[in-house]
Parts: sequence; structure tokens; C-alpha cells
Amino acid sequence: MTFAVRYYTKTGNTKRLAEAIAKELGVEALPISVPVTEKVDYLFLGNSYYAFSIDPEVRAFVSRLDSNLVGRVVNFGTAAMLNSTYKKVKAEADKIGVMMDDNEFHCKGEFKGVHKGRPNEEDLKAAAEFARRYK
Repeated sequence: MTFAVRYYTKTGNTKRLAEAIAKELGVEALPISVPVTEKVDYLFLGNSYYAFSIDPEVRAFVSRLDSNLVGRVVNFGTAAMLNSTYKKVKAEADKIGVMMDDNEFHCKGEFKGVHKGRPNEEDLKAAAEFARRYK
């Protein structure tokens, strides 16, 4: 299996998850400003809710994915209040014919003092364990 990890973050929370996942998979976690240019079986995509939706940069990144290069997108992320961004990311991926994996990883993230210290070491360990299932 081949993997890539991309993430979008404003607070650094999702980057920490991306780094734990990437380490487990033996790849580098890169921001979404770096396009996927090589064929991968799984693209782990980290993101979160911002103003009740995915950020326009995430939407644009997904719209530029090449369905000939990306086998499946695996969604992961953090959020202080809302949970899964899966449906929002899937809606964008469906537009270009990129498949979404049914599984995703999500944990709470600290924001303005809410969920202080999250993601914590337990969350990072759980993210790595989630990624390990794909190896």
C-alpha cells in the first residue's frame, strides 16, 4: 500500500494528528498547499470545521485531486464543537470521482480554552493506531 498525508489547520491541532498518522505510515505529513503528484492508494486528509463548514482551501484542494492518482481519501481531523467533516469532504470528492473510505478518525481539539490540551497523547496514539489498520 502507498500513502500520502495532507492536512489543513489554523490552530495546529490537525497538524499534530497528521504527524502521528504520517509517522505510523512512514511518510511525511504535508500541508494541503503541496499537491498529490504521485499515485497513492490512500490519501489521509486532515481538516476541521471553520464557521460550520470545511475551509474553502480544503474544498479547493479536494477539487484539484486527480482520481487517477488517489485511490481513496481517508478523512481525519479535530474540532472543538462539531464532529465529523466526512460528509462535507465526501460531497467535494464525489464531484470529481474520488472515492472516500468509509472509516475516519476524529477527536476533540482545543479552541479558545475548550478541550484544553487536546489532542493529547492518548488522541495521538489513537490516531496512529487508526492509521496502522491500513498497513
